[in-house]
Amino acid sequence: METTKFEIVSAQSGINWTGKKVTGAHNGTINIKSGSLTFNDGTLINGEFIIDATSIVILDITDPATNAQFAGHLFSEDFFGIDQFPEAKFTITAVDETSKDNTLITGDLTIKGITHPVIFAAGVEIDGHTLTASGKIFIDRTKYNMKFRSGNFFTNLGDTLIYNEFELDVQLTASLTI
Repeated sequence: METTKFEIVSAQSGINWTGKKVTGAHNGTINIKSGSLTFNDGTLINGEFIIDATSIVILDITDPATNAQFAGHLFSEDFFGIDQFPEAKFTITAVDETSKDNTLITGDLTIKGITHPVIFAAGVEIDGHTLTASGKIFIDRTKYNMKFRSGNFFTNLGDTLIYNEFELDVQLTASLTI
């Protein structure tokens, strides 16, 4: 049985996020700080990665003042509370390789010190010493104490309602450790 480990290359990895509201959507990026994936005889068996919550960038708001105001709000306790929780973490707890091109990943996502399981399909490819992986995770923000303008907690929000679910489109590149 051969065990191999791949270290995530932060500069070539990242997350594109999308949050939606009644009147549209916002999107941006988040950096991945570090992480690794372990394989046994070519099959993914475990791994984790650390998300740098302080690196959240908003791409769709071009006015600098409005962008800074919105970023400040995302960094606040209403959303990610980065002063107390500068990092989030995803840890793989189970892997089901449904086919050569599709892997079902189960793991624990921790945001703001709160952990919940998530399941998503991922594509994982190894080419020599380089691994690439991608997957889209749908998150219910209210499970992580992000209740701001949620219809689950507030009434009469009208067109200021922010949908509870947001998307994380994760793209990883990792190098084989020798």
